[in-house]
Amino acid sequence: MVQTIQARDISLYELEEKFGLQLVTNAEFFTEWTNDFIELNDAEKSSLERVKSNYLNLTKRRPMSEEAVKMVVLSPLLDLAGFYQPPYEIETEKSTEISAEDESIIVKGNIDVLVIQKRLWVLVIESKSTKFDVLTALPQALAYMLNTPNTEQSTFGLLVNGREFVFVKLVQQEKPKYARSYALSIERDAEFQQVLSVLKRIGQLILL
Repeated sequence: MVQTIQARDISLYELEEKFGLQLVTNAEFFTEWTNDFIELNDAEKSSLERVKSNYLNLTKRRPMSEEAVKMVVLSPLLDLAGFYQPPYEIETEKSTEISAEDESIIVKGNIDVLVIQKRLWVLVIESKSTKFDVLTALPQALAYMLNTPNTEQSTFGLLVNGREFVFVKLVQQEKPKYARSYALSIERDAEFQQVLSVLKRIGQLILL
């Protein structure tokens, strides 16, 4: 009997058991978030300060909802990274579905934000409210990333809860393997600048 699971309810254990997903801890597997940073100019740094200020002001009163995180934090970052301009496109709430090799399980869900270039998936983004740990979005994002149409290339993901950011890399050659960055904070200027730099770097990689 086929079991259907919503992506938001999937666990890392189920992804490992049913889809053969493997975690890679070797730092050399995912160097895109640590090497070859793109230098930001003063205008970009100033824009990040504005985003940070907006975040700090709004979270004084109450936790930010997932929709507020997308509007206040994520959208300005995607703009600064150039993802609203050619050759990129943005899709929101894109439905996706993957099934295990033995077809015993189907995972369905909607990707919060998908950055594409032609038919290639550049970046899969999963956002959460500031009330949740950013890593709660990891299994959901990986489930979506497993469904990428361009399996010959690495697929990148971004988890965001407004306060923190985690980058994810998935490679699907033989067995699917993934690695993630540690959580980068909006409250630490160097780390927040690193987030934008990595986004720009990922945007460049798909064009090479």
